[in-house]
Amino acid sequence: MHDAHRASLGAVLFLRFGLSAVDSTLTALGVLTVLALYNAVAGRKRDRAEVNDQVSSLARGSGDLARQVAEFGRRLSLMEDKIENLASAAPTAQPLAIEIEELSRLVRQLAESVAQHELALSGERSAAPPSRTVERPAAAVAPSGAEAAPPARSGAPTLPKIAAFRGLDRDAVMAAVAGAIEGQKIDLYLQPIVTLPQRKVRYYEAMSRLNAGSGDVVPAAEFLPYAEAGSLLPKLDSLGVLRCVQVVRRLLLKNRDIGLFCNLAAATLTDAGFPQLLELIEANRAIAPSLVFEFTQSAVRGMGPIEHESLAALADRGFRFSMDNLADLRVEPRELTARGFRFIKAPASLLLNRVGSAKANIHPADFSDLLGRFGIDLIAERIESESTVVDLLDYDVRFGQGFLFSPPRPVRAEALQGAGDVGKGEVAKPEASASGRSADVGPAARSGLAQLVRAGGRT
Repeated sequence: MHDAHRASLGAVLFLRFGLSAVDSTLTALGVLTVLALYNAVAGRKRDRAEVNDQVSSLARGSGDLARQVAEFGRRLSLMEDKIENLASAAPTAQPLAIEIEELSRLVRQLAESVAQHELALSGERSAAPPSRTVERPAAAVAPSGAEAAPPARSGAPTLPKIAAFRGLDRDAVMAAVAGAIEGQKIDLYLQPIVTLPQRKVRYYEAMSRLNAGSGDVVPAAEFLPYAEAGSLLPKLDSLGVLRCVQVVRRLLLKNRDIGLFCNLAAATLTDAGFPQLLELIEANRAIAPSLVFEFTQSAVRGMGPIEHESLAALADRGFRFSMDNLADLRVEPRELTARGFRFIKAPASLLLNRVGSAKANIHPADFSDLLGRFGIDLIAERIESESTVVDLLDYDVRFGQGFLFSPPRPVRAEALQGAGDVGKGEVAKPEASASGRSADVGPAARSGLAQLVRAGGRT
């Protein structure tokens, strides 16, 4: 291209201006050289300008980055100062929170005492509710001809009459109940909890009955208030937990998916003997998925820091909790789930709104769905008719318990012996049939109940 330009310029000078061929060629060569130098210099200036622009942009980016780093450092310093202030204030705030919680508990107790005094002044009978699950007795009416127990002493809580101890005064009845507990004359009964609508046994609830001799059996509804008045509930619970552990180990021989509900009182969680009970539970952590500890709604609402710490110790060992004896449906499922509660038992009459106002923040028909969103199963208890089951199915209730399915039945005495060393925490594997596979048995025997309860035993 340059040779063509040079030839064109030389031809113009030679033909137009009459220069010689040598002069035309030299002139054309000189002009082209000047133009090439100018083009090179101009290109270098453009490149230098672009480089300067890029360096300026990089400098601006570095400045912005430096400012952002400085701002981050400032915020980090403020965060560290806040954390130090919170850490220094924590030792003061924690005791204050404990004092506030204890104060609220005392206020609730004061309100309950005032309510009881108001009922007493109005002439209504008000029995102090035990802080422990009380199952519905098979026969709630005392036999005709039973003598009324003497009136309680002034200032003492009113206690229910016990037909088996008729003719005895309050102190004598308390002594008889204490003697039965000390002598381990407390029988264990089991009542199944079934799935709905299949009615397959999924869990059992362990219930206590006092053996008064001469064939008399005292339901827990009658003797537990005396045990509570005599501060005997922790000892009764220790015996009950030991027996529940033995029963669970026997049940697991037949069905690994079975579970047992074991009632505990709030007083047991604060008793001086709780560490020994915790050692027994610790030694049997292997059965934790199959053993559920149950507390009443009033006991859960009245728990303080010590009870919560004991609950946390049980939850850390893998055990789950249940709440029953609901007086209303005002519960906080998020808080209960955080504490380890996975079951809630509600009377069928309360769920179906057959006891007046349901006292709930949600419609009873949506109660099961609400609990399910937080991993809590709802169990309808005290079911006694088929029509109740049909109504509960519309409420999406998955489990049921009551006399319609089976009354509580006593556990064989031999079933509580030879169950292995409960302190080893080992669970035997399911027994195998002659074919080498797990034995397939009926609904009752599949859970081991047929081998545990006495046939035709009193309920």
